[in-house]
Amino acid sequence: MKTALTFVAGALLAASAQAQSTCCETVYRLECQTVYEERQVNAYRLEYETVYDERQVTSYRPVWETEVRQNRYLVAKPVYETSEREETYCVEQPVWEERIDDRSYDVVRNVYETQEREERYVVNRPVWETEENEVCRTVRRPVVETVEREESCTVMQPVTTLRAVQVDQGQFVEQQVYQPGRVRNRLRWQPGACVADPLTGRTAYQRGGLFWTPEQRPGTMLVQRVYQPNIVTQQVPETTLQPQWVTRKVPMQVTRYVDEIVVQKVPRQVCRMVREEQVRRVPFTVCRPVTEHVENKVPVKVCRMERRQMVRKIPVTTMRMVQEERVEDVQVRVCRQVATEETVRVPRLVEKRVPVTYTYRVPRTMVYRVPLDPCGNPVVGAESPAPSTFDAPRPATNPRSGQPTRAKPRGDSNDAGGADAQPQLDPNESPGPVDESAQEDPSARAAPRRFKVDKVKHERET
Repeated sequence: MKTALTFVAGALLAASAQAQSTCCETVYRLECQTVYEERQVNAYRLEYETVYDERQVTSYRPVWETEVRQNRYLVAKPVYETSEREETYCVEQPVWEERIDDRSYDVVRNVYETQEREERYVVNRPVWETEENEVCRTVRRPVVETVEREESCTVMQPVTTLRAVQVDQGQFVEQQVYQPGRVRNRLRWQPGACVADPLTGRTAYQRGGLFWTPEQRPGTMLVQRVYQPNIVTQQVPETTLQPQWVTRKVPMQVTRYVDEIVVQKVPRQVCRMVREEQVRRVPFTVCRPVTEHVENKVPVKVCRMERRQMVRKIPVTTMRMVQEERVEDVQVRVCRQVATEETVRVPRLVEKRVPVTYTYRVPRTMVYRVPLDPCGNPVVGAESPAPSTFDAPRPATNPRSGQPTRAKPRGDSNDAGGADAQPQLDPNESPGPVDESAQEDPSARAAPRRFKVDKVKHERET
């Protein structure tokens, strides 16, 4: 196909060159256009139809029936017996007695009396006198002197010593550690034994049975890294400052005071107290208590309890259990299987081929000439010369746009051989695959086959 197109293009170029040599005014340009032609092909489509087959199936259904069974069991029936017993008890009976109680009492009453007494007291009377007094006082006069004194001070001197220091040079060591398993509760059979109640502390008998018993699972050995210390003593030099006493002479100003006695007369007022005795009368109140006796006798009832012994009869009820056998009718439902034959329809798929006509389109490339003006633009409305004998059939050109019109399909809708017509097959011919070698164009052979395969896949998926 490519060789043919190349040949046609070369021929058209040669023809255009020849036309340019003969007539310099007319210039043509070659253009290619793809035209699709519709074709029909007969094929078969796979269809699946559901067919039901009848089969005999035996099934069993449950039938429930009620039966009456006798259930024998023992019943413990209580029997009560009443008897009497004598009981001796003591009773205290009250006895009331009347007696006279003496509740006499004394009343103390205060009697107030006013009296006078003589009171002597001493009074100090001041007497002022003027006299001169010699006052001796000591005056201190300062005297400044320069002296030297020894001063002791502390000086820090560096001293280097060795100090013992303990250094840890340990390392990590792998060590095996036992990790106990977890504790979980499990049902275990325990025989009967006496068990103490944790709340009350009383001991009671516990019957044997299944009890939740804590059980510890076996542990595992784990490897852990443990730090093992190693203490090593090392001598480390250390410089310290130690104090030392140093004596030096320092000059200093000393102030010394000299005492001088000075006598001075000072007048002063002296108060002298003269004692005088005086007498005065002072009234006072005296309280004198007076006691009076009040007679009070009250009759009182006294209750005295007398103890007596009495006898009474108490009824006593004794219970004993008597076992009786009883028979009870119990209704029990029994399931019985009954066989039943049924006719069942089983579906199955049947494959069927249906003849179908498909329409497909085949592309075809056409080469035609377009006249150009001296400026290189296509001429509108100009008729192109007829194609050569080696040119492909040129489609009709639209006079307005200068483009070729689309080719008309072979099959018309009114024609009996169109795409909508049902293909007629020989009734004696059995359906079979389509002969793809009968098609002329290889692209026409591949298109219906691919379309057929896609159609069958789509029907199977739906």
